[in-house]
Amino acid sequence: MAAAPVRQRSGAGGHRAQLPPCYYEGYLEKRGPKEKVGSRLWTCLCGNSLYFFNNAKDTHYVEKLDLSGFVSLKDDCSRDRNLEAARLILRMKDGETKLTAPNLESRELWKGFLYSVIDLNVPSCLTLLPGQLQMLKEVVDKERSRRRSRNPARAPPSPLSVPLVGEIPACFRPVSRTEAEVLLERHPDCGNMLLRPGRDGCSLAVTTRQDLNGSVFRHYRVTQRDQGGYVIDVENPIPCATLHEVIDALVEKTAGTLQPFLLEEPYEENITYVSANDENGERILHTAPSSPLPKAPALPPKQGLSRSPLSRSPAPDRRILTSPVPASPTNPMRRLILSPSPLAQTLNEELKVKLEKRRASQE
Repeated sequence: MAAAPVRQRSGAGGHRAQLPPCYYEGYLEKRGPKEKVGSRLWTCLCGNSLYFFNNAKDTHYVEKLDLSGFVSLKDDCSRDRNLEAARLILRMKDGETKLTAPNLESRELWKGFLYSVIDLNVPSCLTLLPGQLQMLKEVVDKERSRRRSRNPARAPPSPLSVPLVGEIPACFRPVSRTEAEVLLERHPDCGNMLLRPGRDGCSLAVTTRQDLNGSVFRHYRVTQRDQGGYVIDVENPIPCATLHEVIDALVEKTAGTLQPFLLEEPYEENITYVSANDENGERILHTAPSSPLPKAPALPPKQGLSRSPLSRSPAPDRRILTSPVPASPTNPMRRLILSPSPLAQTLNEELKVKLEKRRASQE
């Protein structure tokens, strides 16, 4: 049964010709944060906003949903009267909007177009055909061009251009939303919460992972305040003076359940180098020897420097004992060696007497 027309709200109703280029459109059942009953509306994704019309022929929209306040998008597995219907929960900073697509394929397409416009990147986590992925790529290119033309002086948003102020926590990683989820799932022992750049390049986000019959990921936006400091954009915003206080606040609010993600990068244990084989020229990876290098020989002492009083004197040369005594009459060693002993003196006197007697007899 067709839904009743929605009354046009004040401030809405712009002409369709004045809207940004339309990337995707179709019927969706929409139920806003303050609405108790959903309404089936013709929905157009124009630029970075969703525009809702009573039907496909209307030229004035009845409601607009700006996607700049995007927080998350997830499937709603609750059952519907229409068994083929597929639900979505689009969470914004000011509340949740529930959308219902006609079938699973339509829901997957809507998710693809929404992610492409919000992230300015083709999502890789969806099940889409090659032709549909090509459509998303064209949408990303068109939306980037549209934003550049609107803000020519501003550089295109980049995850690495976040103006970080103050000391950066160790759990900061320059990764995307999907890469953050992969990191946390691959290394559960290193922590379950990391800080990363936001989607728009002008904010930050905290990604967390917990186990509840499988991985449960949550993403929290962290924006910088004009007066200084940061604020965690939740239902009751949490102001923080520094990024370290942002992490500490989440640890405290969860009673220590969330812990910063600290991944220890591996380091090499050996020194390796690449060299070419002399015979065939093939380049081979070698491991340097791990034995300690030989010590360099000690340099001889410089001339002109006095010998240290603690230095050893050279060993005496034993040949000094057999060397001839210097011919100095004042040398005590010479006097000791040349002075005759008493026995030798007596023999000399007797020999002298005998020589004199023999000489006298011969005469």
